[in-house]
Amino acid sequence: MQIRPFQPADEEAVIALWEVCGLVVPQNDPVADIARKLRVNPEWFLVGEVEGVVVASCMAGYEGHRGWINYLAVHPDQRRQSLARQMMEHAERLLREAGCPKINLQVRKTNAEVIAFYESLGFAVDEVVSLGKRLQRDAPM
Repeated sequence: MQIRPFQPADEEAVIALWEVCGLVVPQNDPVADIARKLRVNPEWFLVGEVEGVVVASCMAGYEGHRGWINYLAVHPDQRRQSLARQMMEHAERLLREAGCPKINLQVRKTNAEVIAFYESLGFAVDEVVSLGKRLQRDAPM
């Protein structure tokens, strides 16, 4: 798999990937999420290609205190080939080089398979409550 920064021509393929992976939910507009990411560290919006086809994505971010991972996705037909691990290794390298001391990410409590994947990479469940406040409503809820 070749990992490279997202390009605008990838938008349709990335959104299709997110849809097939179940990452698009009513409260998030993927077009708006992509546009926002392209304004902040666009080079940390990664796509993975196999034979020229986008099969993976990962958004990494760092605000000076914690790194964040969003939209890690691997096409269902390409899973169990270490592609997600490769995407995370690439994102972690970028964050480490930026001086990031810790990565946070959020996974739905019911997604045991994904939690197990992150634990296999050395992540642990933090005993915290994740709070959120929507400042913009992208799509009807």
